[in-house]
Amino acid sequence: MSVPQAREARRIDLGEMGWGEVQVDFYNPLVKRREIVMILHHELKPTPMRIMLRQKLAEVLGVDIKRIYIRYIKTGYGAGLSKVRVHVYDSPERALSFEPKYIIERNGGVNPFEEAEG
Repeated sequence: MSVPQAREARRIDLGEMGWGEVQVDFYNPLVKRREIVMILHHELKPTPMRIMLRQKLAEVLGVDIKRIYIRYIKTGYGAGLSKVRVHVYDSPERALSFEPKYIIERNGGVNPFEEAEG
């Protein structure tokens, strides 16, 4: 059995939010998701909101936003650096079966840009 190999660190341009340095990027075949850990550089800017980061990552990675979930964003006090863990699933249904409800809610729900009825 082979062990998933981590890809080399690479830079992802996130526009106004700064840029990300991917440290770990591998595919988990058991869960059918891509797991990404990166350092987000946002010097002299606030920590990006999850929904905006999720939208930009969907654009950069070329996948539907419903397949991407930000597990955490950890920022040190006064630092312009954040450690971010992202899960990119093969399908939105797969994401909903594995991600905890509180993570789905933190990420804006199932349809983050759908207006509330009422």
